[in-house]
Amino acid sequence: MSPRRNFGALFQEMFFIRSCYNPPPMSSPKKKVVLAMSGGVDSSVAAVLLQRAGYEVLGCFMRLGSPKGVEEPDTCSTPESGAKQKQGCCSVLDAADARRVAGMLDIPFYVLNFQDDFGRVIDYFVSEYNRGRTPNPCVRCNDWLKFGKLAQYAEAVGADYVASGHYARIGPDPVTGKQTLLRGLDHRKDQSYVLFGMSDKTIAHTLLPIGDLEKPAVRAIAQEMKLPVFNKPDSQEICFVPNQDYAGLVRRRSPDTFHEGELITTAGEVVGTHTGHQHFTIGQRKGVGVALGYPIYVVDIETQTNLVTLGPKQDLLKRSLVANQVNLLGDRLRNAGETGLRCSAKIRYNHDPRPAMASLTVEGNLKVTFDEPQSAITPGQAVVVFDKDVVLGGGWIESISNVE
Repeated sequence: MSPRRNFGALFQEMFFIRSCYNPPPMSSPKKKVVLAMSGGVDSSVAAVLLQRAGYEVLGCFMRLGSPKGVEEPDTCSTPESGAKQKQGCCSVLDAADARRVAGMLDIPFYVLNFQDDFGRVIDYFVSEYNRGRTPNPCVRCNDWLKFGKLAQYAEAVGADYVASGHYARIGPDPVTGKQTLLRGLDHRKDQSYVLFGMSDKTIAHTLLPIGDLEKPAVRAIAQEMKLPVFNKPDSQEICFVPNQDYAGLVRRRSPDTFHEGELITTAGEVVGTHTGHQHFTIGQRKGVGVALGYPIYVVDIETQTNLVTLGPKQDLLKRSLVANQVNLLGDRLRNAGETGLRCSAKIRYNHDPRPAMASLTVEGNLKVTFDEPQSAITPGQAVVVFDKDVVLGGGWIESISNVE
């Protein structure tokens, strides 16, 4: 007996397809879509929805490979073997899942070798840690690969769109009427933060089929279609970092950059030593290597002196930041002038957007000042600003302060 479907989810799905896709008449040639298939439930259901909406779907798995010094030999072992299973989004098992789903849906499936290009993401990751910053490789991967190299491939094969299984939407800005990037309907799963680097041109040729659905509805569709990934867990790790050992990866890739240094308090008192500042990130509490009798956090990393500063949680609170490498979606921030724009801002993927003012500096950087101090604003992470569900743009955090 087929699983009982949730009526609300069914209505939501039908409304999404009718309102967001407007499929071409049957007499018209089908629009071609290159879909990034990761082997997970989200991109698999995206394939289903695109087919139902009348698109010609080409499934593509991005083979990112295992560059030297990145992955341990057994991280792609099968669960049945009892060995470790890689939890990222680009393992051998994920490729097999994506291929199976494509076969069940009778859509062409291609594996694209992006190993050399993916090396750029890993080099960036290592470089940022060596600079004492905390990188976000998922954002860079989306910018450079999914909506960069994959978009080039789509253009080469004559596709009209690139699609993915992100929880975000493409729709009109209610202020300007222009098509832009919007938060996913399910704010708990919203992934618009990792897509802020998209250009207006990219947005015009992008489809995000599951952005109007909540996660339970996505899994229900997968179960109805009897897709083998309907209950597959979400990826939790960075795909090229075994066991989340960031410092181990950085050390294997750049062993000469690790040097012993001192752990100090905010008062300048030396309380311990470390074997490399790459072992630490701003806001870190566990694994700092010393105990002071009260909860302590990493509050600063100084690469020139190799000092790691520890302090109480209140020392992490800051109100203002400046970000560079700014990407604006639409002109609303650009037209706001020196007075800036009321918005909400997000300083990391799992951070809820908080009320703030955003403006552009004379140099073209993005300045964000929060209404209330935020904890652990971290250089190297992205800041993304919103007006309700509309993504206005973002940049990469360069400096933080308590100065408005």
